[in-house]
Amino acid sequence: MRLVLFLALALPFLAHSQPYPAKPIRLVVTYPAGGGADTMARLIAPRLGEALGQPVVVENRGGASGTIAADLVAKSSPDGYTLMLDATNHAVNPSLLPKLPYDAEKAFAPVTLLALFPNVLVVHPSYPVASVKDLVQKVKAEPGKTSFASSGNGSAQHLAAELLRQRAGLDMVHVPYKGGGPALIDVMAGQVPLYFGNMASALPHVKNGKLKALAITGSKRSPAAPELPTIAESGMPGYQVYEWNAIFTPAGTPGAVINRLQGEIAKAVRIPEVRDRMLALGGEIVASSPGDLGAWVREQSASWARVVRAANIKPE
Repeated sequence: MRLVLFLALALPFLAHSQPYPAKPIRLVVTYPAGGGADTMARLIAPRLGEALGQPVVVENRGGASGTIAADLVAKSSPDGYTLMLDATNHAVNPSLLPKLPYDAEKAFAPVTLLALFPNVLVVHPSYPVASVKDLVQKVKAEPGKTSFASSGNGSAQHLAAELLRQRAGLDMVHVPYKGGGPALIDVMAGQVPLYFGNMASALPHVKNGKLKALAITGSKRSPAAPELPTIAESGMPGYQVYEWNAIFTPAGTPGAVINRLQGEIAKAVRIPEVRDRMLALGGEIVASSPGDLGAWVREQSASWARVVRAANIKPE
């Protein structure tokens, strides 16, 4: 009887003391299957699972600009078995959506900034500009007559155009779509002349002549399109916009677990086939420390809050 009682008391302790990880891990993606964040998750998950000795199961929880998944993860146990792969909206939502169901600053522990993805500024081939300088001159000469497409209010594409508008003092009309695909289709059809596109989806159409690329939004030229200048070197110093993907856990996750995850993920993104796929998508591999990701999110949050306030951007 005493032995049974001892085992009953000891089992919870023994289970808790097992080396991490002792069971499958779920990687919650804040966007639906098929998008950039989902692609990143499915590149990393099997390699991370192999390194950790446990399956890493990708779970898509799209909707509400990533806040549905973020709320789920924020309320999950901080034990390292629920991870979140989020994107740029993680830093935008606090200023765009003031009534979040979680505290964006306190609810998550940063693990690693995976990669940065510059956008590419594209126009319809018939639009009579060949550079960012040409575009600025044309828009200024015809205030209120140029429209730009985006994948929705507060999206990375919207904010990239809004930052350009604010920096150059342009009067342009925003045309939001329900996703990047419909926006890209209408720009190729000539319905809207201007769009900041995801490099992976836009560049193939540039190569086949359905779009004309003017510049990219990163701080340096991209190996995926080295012929394209940055907007910063096109007469707008300091302009820099990236879409990005990062891994978070619920706040309170043990530091040793976070460090283990960061180390294995950093190895995973540098596996040749993973690295090559990310570069083909226009990505710049980062694999940052947890502290550097925390600093990045704070800087991005402050930067985009200023843009959102200046443009009075409201959620759809």
